[in-house]
Amino acid sequence: MTERPAENWDVLVAGAGMVGAAFAASLAQSPEGGALRIAVIERQPFVPRAGDELFDPRVVALTEASRLLLEDAGIWTGEVAAGACPYRHMEVRDSEGTGLIEFHSADVQRDNLGHIAETSLLAAAADRQLGALANIELIYGSIAKVAAAEDGSGATLWLDSGASLSAPLLVAADGANSLVREQCGFVLRSWDYGHSAVVATIRTAAVNGATACQWFTPHGPLAFLPLRTAAGDCHYSSIVWSQDHQVADRLMALSDEDFCRALSRASEARFGEVLEVSRRYCHPLRQRHATDYVKPGVALVGDAAHTIHPLAGQGVNLGFADAGALVEEIVRGLGRGLAVGDASTLARYQRRRKPDNLAMMAAMEGFKRLFANGDPVLRILRNRGMSGLNVLGPVKNQLIRRAMGF
Repeated sequence: MTERPAENWDVLVAGAGMVGAAFAASLAQSPEGGALRIAVIERQPFVPRAGDELFDPRVVALTEASRLLLEDAGIWTGEVAAGACPYRHMEVRDSEGTGLIEFHSADVQRDNLGHIAETSLLAAAADRQLGALANIELIYGSIAKVAAAEDGSGATLWLDSGASLSAPLLVAADGANSLVREQCGFVLRSWDYGHSAVVATIRTAAVNGATACQWFTPHGPLAFLPLRTAAGDCHYSSIVWSQDHQVADRLMALSDEDFCRALSRASEARFGEVLEVSRRYCHPLRQRHATDYVKPGVALVGDAAHTIHPLAGQGVNLGFADAGALVEEIVRGLGRGLAVGDASTLARYQRRRKPDNLAMMAAMEGFKRLFANGDPVLRILRNRGMSGLNVLGPVKNQLIRRAMGF
């Protein structure tokens, strides 16, 4: 690799995924950020999803707060809105008892609780928006090396082509295995949840009713996320079946027919029998958390800073909240005459986001352990607690608003 003199930018963003794109597009369109030159580095150009499956196996459950951020960034377009499925009702059940909590959007005077969106739709819209903004340049190539300046004045990254780029601020949105995080010396705490997630799209005998469901089982949670086709067919759901590694391996080994039967039993045939399942995917789950989100000239967002169990579908929403908070703090700092990567700006970002992310991680770990405990007395108390909460309207409505990101 032959290194060339570094090209100077105002902001570098490593990763053009959903969170990185939302950050870059939001900052570029802010009044204070309009004069910034922003380079977004991605390994290769976006490739549209092949049409061999009806739905993308990867979907995200977007809160209303996340949707509004994407709308402001110009990523939530009419095409994305038409393809996403709003859900108005949510059920959380204890599969070992009678515990049930239900949430309805009408209880908080909202049209919906959130949207289930295919990752490929959002990625396509993000790619279009990044390409359309005059002060953003998409640069393709693999990052070979990253270094933060010793004097805290910014960071430089080198591509495998030999090109190098420098800026007062480098934002790492390069995922759970972030190279920026590693090479800039961020300390990471990580552990295995003991679960693998089986992901697929299913078709059920009855329509999903714009309802998201979650069952807590002794071996892990099962989630049904409603989908709809362009023609309005609502017999489909995306599933995330998080189970102990050995159980997940057995589920992956089943024939499609046996898998559908097992899923029908686990879901109590909530939407009728499961009739079809797409190709199944399985991946192990780990929790990760950087002890710090910022260093001089460098900030982590999204999965580069933290990953959590998918049982509440909050991972990507935490990432969007990171992106939004970092943009707000940069804009505030620029308005006060501070440099784009000023240490006080980055410190405020970390103070805003770290407590919320830690609280969500602790809650997810607590839920996982609570429902994995098979003690009969605890099971009774757990079910009574869920049923009691289900009739406490004001408390439940507060939980709904919190889950929606407000």
